Amino acid sequence: MINELLKNRILTIDGAMGTMVQSFKLDEEDFRGDRFSDHKTDLKGNNDILVLTQPDIVSKIHKAYLDAGADIIETNTFSANAISQSDYDMESEVYNINFEAAKIASKVAKLYKDKPKFVAGAIGPTSRTASMSPDVNDPSYRNTDFDELVAVYTEQAEGLIDGGIDLFLVETVFDTLNCKAALYAVNDLKISRNLDIPIFISGTITDASGRTLSGQTVEAFWNSIRHVNPLGVGLNCALGADQIRPWLNELSDIADTYVFVYPNAGLPNELGEYDQSPSDMSEIIKEFANDGLVNMVGGCCGTTPKHIEAISKSMKNKKPREIPSVHEYTRLSGLESFIIRPESNFINVGERTNVTGSAKFKRLIKEGDFESALSVARQQIQNGAQIIDVNMDEGLLDSENAMEKFLRLVASEPDISKVPIMIDSSKWSVIETGLKNVQGKGIVNSISLKEGEEVFLEQAQKIKNYGAATVIMAFDEEGQADSYERKVEICSRAYELLVKKINFPPEDIIFDPNIFAVATGIEEHNSYAKSYIEALKELKNRFPKVHISGGVSNLSFSFRGNDILREAMHSAFLFHAVKSGMDMGIVNAGQLTLYDDIDPILKECIEDVIFDRKSDSTERLIDIAQMHKGKKKDKVVDLKWRKLSVEERLSHSLKEGVTDFIEEDVEEARNKYDRPINIIEGPLMDGMNIVGDLFGSGKMFLPQVVKSARVMKKAVAYLIPFIDEEKKEMGLENVSNGKILLATVKGDVHDIGKNIVGVVLGCNGYDIIDLGVMVPSDKILSEAKNKGADMIGLSGLITPSLDEMVHVAKEMERMNFDIPLLIGGATTSKKHTAIKIEENYSGPTIHINDASRSVGVVSKLFNKDEKTALEKSVKEEFEQIRNNVKSKNFKNLSIDEARERKFLTDWVKYPVVKPKSVGTQVFENYSVEELSNYIDWSPFFHAWELRGKYPSILNHEKYGVEANKIFLDGKSILNRIINENILKPKAVIGIYDAYAKNESVFTQKTKFNFPRQLVDKGKNKPNFSLADFVASKNDYIGLFALTTGHGLKNLVDEFEKQNDDYSVIMAKVIADRLVEAFAERMHERVRTEFWGYAEDETMEKEDLIKEKFKGIRPAPGYPSCPSHKEKDAIWKILNVEQNTGITLTETRAMSPAASICGWYFAHPQSRYFFIRES
Repeated sequence: MINELLKNRILTIDGAMGTMVQSFKLDEEDFRGDRFSDHKTDLKGNNDILVLTQPDIVSKIHKAYLDAGADIIETNTFSANAISQSDYDMESEVYNINFEAAKIASKVAKLYKDKPKFVAGAIGPTSRTASMSPDVNDPSYRNTDFDELVAVYTEQAEGLIDGGIDLFLVETVFDTLNCKAALYAVNDLKISRNLDIPIFISGTITDASGRTLSGQTVEAFWNSIRHVNPLGVGLNCALGADQIRPWLNELSDIADTYVFVYPNAGLPNELGEYDQSPSDMSEIIKEFANDGLVNMVGGCCGTTPKHIEAISKSMKNKKPREIPSVHEYTRLSGLESFIIRPESNFINVGERTNVTGSAKFKRLIKEGDFESALSVARQQIQNGAQIIDVNMDEGLLDSENAMEKFLRLVASEPDISKVPIMIDSSKWSVIETGLKNVQGKGIVNSISLKEGEEVFLEQAQKIKNYGAATVIMAFDEEGQADSYERKVEICSRAYELLVKKINFPPEDIIFDPNIFAVATGIEEHNSYAKSYIEALKELKNRFPKVHISGGVSNLSFSFRGNDILREAMHSAFLFHAVKSGMDMGIVNAGQLTLYDDIDPILKECIEDVIFDRKSDSTERLIDIAQMHKGKKKDKVVDLKWRKLSVEERLSHSLKEGVTDFIEEDVEEARNKYDRPINIIEGPLMDGMNIVGDLFGSGKMFLPQVVKSARVMKKAVAYLIPFIDEEKKEMGLENVSNGKILLATVKGDVHDIGKNIVGVVLGCNGYDIIDLGVMVPSDKILSEAKNKGADMIGLSGLITPSLDEMVHVAKEMERMNFDIPLLIGGATTSKKHTAIKIEENYSGPTIHINDASRSVGVVSKLFNKDEKTALEKSVKEEFEQIRNNVKSKNFKNLSIDEARERKFLTDWVKYPVVKPKSVGTQVFENYSVEELSNYIDWSPFFHAWELRGKYPSILNHEKYGVEANKIFLDGKSILNRIINENILKPKAVIGIYDAYAKNESVFTQKTKFNFPRQLVDKGKNKPNFSLADFVASKNDYIGLFALTTGHGLKNLVDEFEKQNDDYSVIMAKVIADRLVEAFAERMHERVRTEFWGYAEDETMEKEDLIKEKFKGIRPAPGYPSCPSHKEKDAIWKILNVEQNTGITLTETRAMSPAASICGWYFAHPQSRYFFIRES
């Protein structure tokens, strides 16, 4: 109704509540009333409390304004929030104040039958600010934050809604981030309660600068809050009508909604009083109406019913402002507005405030030198960046805290915070932290369809609710788009979902169709740049309002170190991409050359590469690159380093992982040094220290470190006989930074991760006592005592290993150990360590996520100065984890309730498919060459702690070089395994009659127990059990057990004799990849041959990896069936040990390690899910 009135006339809102309250000259007793007569804190001045203690006075004020001609009255709730009320110790009354205030105002408004009157729920800014620090010495400090403000505003808004308001008025906004929190809270309530209550927003310009207290211009403020589609936006307070005029003009021009103003009664005099008369004030406001600036008017500080009467009368017969037609441009903001228009030039997004893109910025952030890090942002803006990209994704950083602190510091620097912020992270939690610390309208970089439509839309809706634009990566469930077709397909799908499902503004969509490296030497990469540019044209044609971005530096990844060539490639690429529709890009604004300044021959060669015009383009560019770099690489191996001193040659061999000359150089060193041990203590340890430093600083990667360790071991092995000769005579001891005992616990045969940790720690000068796998607790502890271990590291991969680790911890406590206990392995977690392990051992207990973190933790534990601080911080963190777990109460259903919500199958629509072959089949010596075609290579790189997806990881800016090296090494071992027939893959499968009852499946006179989900997920969400996918009669189930571990030990022993840890680990990783490939291949054959329920299936390798096939193959010990006990039944039915040679340990770990077992379910709706065990 109010919307229709605003179309036809200028409405009037009431005047100051505080001014009128003062006129009643109330004392402390009046403010307290009977209700709070014994309250411990003075209440005088708490005007909001009067709705509870003096409701008649509040009613009289409302009535006075309505009698004066006001169409809208505000509730007496400007400070009725928990933060403001805490000054009076009245937080507990917040809801009551708002509820009663709304009731009082509504009751008065309903007395007027001739004209509709409206009640605005007044929401003030609180007494704190989320964008500014109250501490001049610490600009990153905040006395409130977004989450607290949302909670505070939610409580206030609930009271106002329940009390019966007609609209929300978020007013006197001096900090836009506070305002965004209020809007977030109100909008969330509107959605959850399905309410259609309009929102009005009023900002406050504090002085002649035309900015809010937190520094935003009027247009920047509007850009920041327009995402909630307010019915009206306006200005109030701080200024009189005369002074507010320029900023009202600006707002009226840009806002595509109703505009209002309610200024103060002039500026305060020397006594702080407002003395502008009603007639003077109304004359100025009448001019606002005459000039078509307003749709609603009223008064703020110092105004009375007489002012409102005069203003209301002056609006008689005045035509309301017409809402302007505003172009649907992307409207961003920092402290200042930034609008992307069709005529806008290419937009530079500064890339250097990114820990993954700038070594300097990363170092400053890791060192905690945030002040200096700000200079990087400042320099980007000085070099022409119009947006700054901020990324804190680094493994050893607390990314959320780093993002929050940096953005808060940016807010204190107007020359930086004037531009919009691009919040860049692969972690949603970091993105959300960033959104909660930016008062302007920024950009999220990025989200994608990688995790499916549900997650994608959920994140996009939140981005919209926070008021930001977003980058959409061309990445879906199948992977990154690398062809023209895939880029267009994924982006088009994302657009349709965003615009049609959640009404996301098209102009706030920024596509990144993926710029990949060209001129890599790999033929498939030749079309990458051309595909990107062609995709731009099509996307811009289909969706003219969207924008296109990309990481330009990716293009020239192959030529790292050749800055001249890279800058030329970037400029040439941008020249063509911008013409095709690229609006913005993440570039180093200070490192772009002019297109016209590029050498013509070089330019032609670069463009041949970009557009894939000639078959020899890459080779020509590589050749010309050497000329522009100033030298041409020799085609032969560079052996100039062989002319260096023997110490420098040893260091080179260690850093480069070169074993070719190590014995020759060690022998030369032996003749130079007095004692062989001095070679170890001297040049070899010096070289390994350099390797450790490079690894710690991220300049070397794990595969390089393992190769360095191989060189070191060969050098030491050469020296050992000579050391032994003088051992008795000299009494030498091993040089060590400390002794660390490592073991995979009893029942577990997995040791790749433990071996890597051992190598990394060994590289850093620690003496490693590796007890191997399947080690019982008594051996671990006796060896630790006998060999004087300084700490113990336990590893495990399967879930029973967690219980064994708890047992070891208890034994350590019983035996009065006090040395540190390190916990690691795929199934371990900080949470489990805190809850189950640390509480059983009084010594230091540390969880280590991966090998790269082990060195830092161990070095601190061996440092007296750092050890105490580390132990204290870990204990505090673990205590917090335990407290958090205790505070979370998951509601569980009874088994009967869960069964009522079981997954129901339409067996008519999905009838049982009778297998082509029922019974058991055994496979001996399965072809490894055939299995190699089914390898998923991405986990291969993950085993080496190189995070990425194959094949794109081969072009990764950070990991690409090493990824290519280990890929070649892995392929080499795989080829040897195939050619020499080293591994003997074996499998047994069976398909049998089966039926299900409740959570059990019966087959071959044996019962499998498949637990049901008991967590209350809501009535409309099923509680699954694997048994749901088997019919109650006349159905089937498949079983399997397979291994690629037979023959692996001989290969590993061979490498161990050569002190070649790198190849030991590589062989085990390849065996693991092959067993997964074996499982994939056998499942495919079951689907298409043996069972035949998908006999027409045709799938590419990527489809298999993404599990797009029908049916599932869950395994015991995994989320859908956590218990390993079910393996016993599989072993019995399939006679696994006899048919495959796979045995079970006492904790049911499979031996050899490269083994898998499980079930086949054929139902097309079968799926994986998670069973919570506690």
